[in-house]
Amino acid sequence: MRKQPNILLTGTPGVGKSTLGKELAERTGLTYVNIGDLAQEGQLYDGYDEEYQCPILDEDRVVDELDDKMVEGGVIVDYHGCDLFPERWFHIVFVLRTDNSHLYGRLEGRGYTGKKLQDNVQCEIFQTIYEEAVEAYREDIVHQLPSNTPDDLERNLEQIVQWTETWMKEHN
Repeated sequence: MRKQPNILLTGTPGVGKSTLGKELAERTGLTYVNIGDLAQEGQLYDGYDEEYQCPILDEDRVVDELDDKMVEGGVIVDYHGCDLFPERWFHIVFVLRTDNSHLYGRLEGRGYTGKKLQDNVQCEIFQTIYEEAVEAYREDIVHQLPSNTPDDLERNLEQIVQWTETWMKEHN
């Protein structure tokens, strides 16, 4: 049995998953895995998307790469998609949500333009990632968290750290 929980942080690009994930790992001692970084390090790609100007993730290779680590437990996974991961991996899923007034500026600051910028903003408006999460995992483990301000970040950190501590007490 796993002694530490696995947590998925998901949401539209620009909502603050990486910031939250890195700080969460520091406060809990869990291992932080950014899927984009993992894919880049292992060249886990299946081509290139010209329209969005980005590599296409080889989802099967990513899952194979992570499976042993996930079975051990104690992993925080950060990715803007979620339905590629097996349901058995996660004890809890947090979907970060950001108001479009904040998100638009964050994405522009990253150099997103045109269709890529519009599609990501629309993805947030239509709750696409949240709906994907609810379809992919048990609804009772999927939670939405606001991610607009530094105060939101701090509240989210405190809430997830508390959840992690409670989980570990109950399962050890």
